[in-house]
Amino acid sequence: MPVRECDGASYDRISGPQQALGLEVLARLELSGDEVVLDAGCGSGRITEALARRLPNGRVIAVDESPSMVEAARRRLGPGADVRVADLLELELEEPVDAALSTATFHWIPDHEALFRRLRAALRPGGRLVAQCGGHGNIDGLRGSAQAILSREPYAEHFRGWRAPWNYAEPQATSERLLAAGFSSAGCWLAPAPQQPEHAREFLATVIFEPHLRVLGEPLGERFIEELIELVGEPVSVDYVRLNIDATA
Repeated sequence: MPVRECDGASYDRISGPQQALGLEVLARLELSGDEVVLDAGCGSGRITEALARRLPNGRVIAVDESPSMVEAARRRLGPGADVRVADLLELELEEPVDAALSTATFHWIPDHEALFRRLRAALRPGGRLVAQCGGHGNIDGLRGSAQAILSREPYAEHFRGWRAPWNYAEPQATSERLLAAGFSSAGCWLAPAPQQPEHAREFLATVIFEPHLRVLGEPLGERFIEELIELVGEPVSVDYVRLNIDATA
């Protein structure tokens, strides 16, 4: 089962913060317009759509492990789009691509060593990987508030032995993993990117704490989100710290 089982329609409606951050990442990717580019973790296709506009003579291969996300992306991008359900740790493409873009995805993948080997294999020599995901320190404040609630009953019994799904990596370790995977160069850095989502309850339930709500079920999951918002106050501030990656195959 995928780490996340997001509702693609809900994510598409509320993921404005991810879109804003993703467009900044896309701006870092230099393109001539005729390349084949992999969107690694396309979500509902918001950034894929912007990427496709920059490739009038090229094309995008968009992949996501969530069937619901892929369905939402296909609705957004149209019947001619190449959107595939695929686990990035098992990614196999027919031919190497010219570049790879990824936003808000890698922190959901536990094994970055295997991930970077797959992405390197997907790129032609000299191809670029431009990516951003949650990095070291990401949502520390929000996670701390959530843990204060989840550590008491009736929530605690559901999380005994449970492992958090996030992998918030350090820049130096990420650079070393990229080079070990066969990339010729790798630059990685952290940047704070706090957000105040417009639809706070749905955003917390769909984007951040979906794995927790999957464990809790209803109505306990809804109760947890309400208690969390009461604790942190409104407007809800999400203390994002993003790990940025620029690497060359």
